[in-house]
Amino acid sequence: MSITSPDGKITIEPDDGPGASFFRRLTQATDWKSGFVIPLLAVFTALVIGAIIIMLTGSSFTEMIDAYLALLKGSVGSLRAISVTLTEATPLILTGLSVAIAFRAGLFNIGGEGQLLIGGMSAVLVGFSITGLPWFVHLPLAIAAGITGGALWGFIPGFLKAKTGAHEVIVTIMLNYVAYRLVDFLLKTTLFQREGRNDPISKNIMDSAQMPALLQWLDPAMKVNIGLFLALAAAGFVWWLLFRTNTGFEFRAVGANPSAARYAGMSVTKVYILVMMIAGGLAGLAGTGQILGVLDRASPGFNAGLGFDGIAVALLARSNPIGVVLAALLFGGLNAGGQYMQANADVGIDLISVIQALIIIFVAAPALISAIYRVKSNASATQISQGWGS
Repeated sequence: MSITSPDGKITIEPDDGPGASFFRRLTQATDWKSGFVIPLLAVFTALVIGAIIIMLTGSSFTEMIDAYLALLKGSVGSLRAISVTLTEATPLILTGLSVAIAFRAGLFNIGGEGQLLIGGMSAVLVGFSITGLPWFVHLPLAIAAGITGGALWGFIPGFLKAKTGAHEVIVTIMLNYVAYRLVDFLLKTTLFQREGRNDPISKNIMDSAQMPALLQWLDPAMKVNIGLFLALAAAGFVWWLLFRTNTGFEFRAVGANPSAARYAGMSVTKVYILVMMIAGGLAGLAGTGQILGVLDRASPGFNAGLGFDGIAVALLARSNPIGVVLAALLFGGLNAGGQYMQANADVGIDLISVIQALIIIFVAAPALISAIYRVKSNASATQISQGWGS
């Protein structure tokens, strides 16, 4: 599959040699079956195996059905359940986009956790330290601070990758731990720590910096907020950037064949730095939404593993921005329904983690799904089981 610029002037042929990037194999589904049917069958297969696991633990078939009905009810069975699903899905859309856009450029952004934390801390600082501003000034400032914090944290691995060749996987993993410890330190400083507290809890953000809830007038417990619209807008922006702009063409060209892209006059250095800054900004926006829309403060665990969950979302979505939204809604529904299932069907919430892991396993092995269901598709185009050096 060749990649042609929006103006039709440049065409890049992907590198199909032994060193071809596994990111290109992941992001370029060659037909609708490998792009849609295979992930859908992967989800179905994971749910079937999850049902078998439930019955192997001593539950009857009826109890297994009741557990899955509870899972469905807890995710979409009521307005409150839908609110929880959308609240869970919102940060996953953003962290999924963060991973997906890096995938498109041939980079593995495993640093969403750190970028989310730094973005959230930047947002909470602006949220509680600035007073006297109207919400239509204060809220955008806090959001911008969160995006900027994440983008700057993403700049570091992008710069090191571009200038020194340092592998972004190693650098971003290390930066995650730096961010963890930096948050622990900052939350114990007088600048961040809430007065009268000895534990690492930040000051509460001002009301003028809070993201308005969408359904709170119906039920104060419904926390879905305008962060959902920001996440959807971000998905639209990433789609437009990747597929309708020359910059996005450069991202995809470098991901497909860096040597050919460089020969065509593209700056691979610029692409690596810019794409990691955008990825960091998206993850930072996810942390911002958690702080300004859900938690109203920062604590050591406010990242909640969302950066790593974004990797699973991007894998399931084949790094397509629209697919990221759908995959995030699925994972958000599983998280929301899993809580209800645990409370009402006596099934451990760990089963949801098992189902999510199985989904990723089957998405990562499209040839297996094709063999099970006799689906004819170009499975090799989506094989991702190669080493870091490939």
